[in-house]
Amino acid sequence: MEYTTLGSTGMEVSKICLGCMSFGSQDEWMLDEDESREIIERALDLGITFFDTANVYSSGESEEILGDVLSEYDRDRLTIATKVRWPGAKEHRNAEGLSRKTIEQELDHSLDRLGMDTVDLYQIHRWDYETPIETTLRALDDAVRRGKVRHIGASSMYAHQFAEALHTSDREDLARFETMQNLYHLTYREEEREMLPLCDRENIGVMPWSPLGGGYLTRPHEEFDETTRGDHEKNNIGLPYHEGAGREINSRVQELAEEKGVTMAQLALAWHFHKEWVTAPILGTTSVEHLEQAVEAVEIDLSDSDLEYLEEPYEPVEIYGHE
Repeated sequence: MEYTTLGSTGMEVSKICLGCMSFGSQDEWMLDEDESREIIERALDLGITFFDTANVYSSGESEEILGDVLSEYDRDRLTIATKVRWPGAKEHRNAEGLSRKTIEQELDHSLDRLGMDTVDLYQIHRWDYETPIETTLRALDDAVRRGKVRHIGASSMYAHQFAEALHTSDREDLARFETMQNLYHLTYREEEREMLPLCDRENIGVMPWSPLGGGYLTRPHEEFDETTRGDHEKNNIGLPYHEGAGREINSRVQELAEEKGVTMAQLALAWHFHKEWVTAPILGTTSVEHLEQAVEAVEIDLSDSDLEYLEEPYEPVEIYGHE
């Protein structure tokens, strides 16, 4: 495993962040606690020190499972991230959104489930159009000052919204978003237009979610709808990057992977490690084997011509993932 600094936080993290959305029982493709433990413990063995979950994942079960497993390890060397915006274990009008009430109560619930007094990175899980960003930032700033949160981050939104949030923090002397968790992969590169240059300028750590396109970049296009993972991936078939240039990029990933003797997933993940503005892609997996292969991808070398070959067919697609 290789390590890097997470934006302006100063925290050292592994170059792969283990995404924990698959831990729980809400959907049939998710892993129970024993199966999740196997993934988490193997990740630790492989040198992964960065874990990302959310209150909404399996209605809080993901946080509980992650917290239970990591309680047996030295958390001082680990970086734990969770999120707020959608309902956690309870669903009611104040269980979602980014009001002060929601943030404070959901943060307490998340800390209880994780078994932690302080979470390293607390992220807003999309923009809240009903709550002024200053209100949200003041609540997050108070959480930092109280020692419940070390750093704050954001996820998929428009660049003008993120710029507004950063400007509000600077103007009001409030804690600043230091990370961006956005959708970014070979067949969805719309973030390169505005968001990623903004993050680069502001020293924001970038943690792409779905770095393999929900599985689209792990198998040939014509095999995608044969996945056994369940509805989570099958529901992604209609996404904009599955058509047009996406098919050609998928084909080129397959071709280059075969040439280098690696899997398509490894090649698509290695592309992220060659993008300077990416800190650590968030990898979600239900397989120890796939986890091990992902770690091996850190060492895959892609030449400038390889990168150009993979990227050349790209065409603009509709914005996706901001809502």
